Amino acid sequence: MKVNNEFLIPFIGLKQGKHQFDFDISKAFFDGFEFDEYNDVNVKVDMVLEKQSTMFELHFKHEGTVNVPCDLSNEDFDLPIGGSIDVVVKFGDEYNDENDEILVLPHGEYEVDVSQYIYEMIVLSVPSKRIHPGVEDGTIDTSILNKLEELAPGEEQEEKNIDPRWDELKKLLTDK
Repeated sequence: MKVNNEFLIPFIGLKQGKHQFDFDISKAFFDGFEFDEYNDVNVKVDMVLEKQSTMFELHFKHEGTVNVPCDLSNEDFDLPIGGSIDVVVKFGDEYNDENDEILVLPHGEYEVDVSQYIYEMIVLSVPSKRIHPGVEDGTIDTSILNKLEELAPGEEQEEKNIDPRWDELKKLLTDK
């Protein structure tokens, strides 16, 4: 992944207190991570950097839509997403990001790259099962769903295909 200067936050010259940063995330952002599950992305990320004397906190909040294919009908639709994460940034001897909520930067570091946190926050806010709202309320009309309904086994088909030997076995269960 190529480092994008837009997501490098220089914290060394900032005064103590809260500082607001806004990012507009598009499909190009995910292309940099070689992630191609989304057709289109339109997400706004608000980040507040709260600087203190020996550490600082990053508060991320996002809201927007990702265009994804429906898992049932394969129709593309805009899925609304939103969420937030908080990261505490401390200073230590060496870089350490093993903990999801704590980032340790080496002493002497003057900027932090927030792109990985934005990427993970958005990807984790998209549900694993994506269903078009038209499928849930019955308003979508696609050829795939029509074909599935046509091929679905009906009650008449099930009754015709039952082997008569099963009826004899069912009698054994009821005879006690």
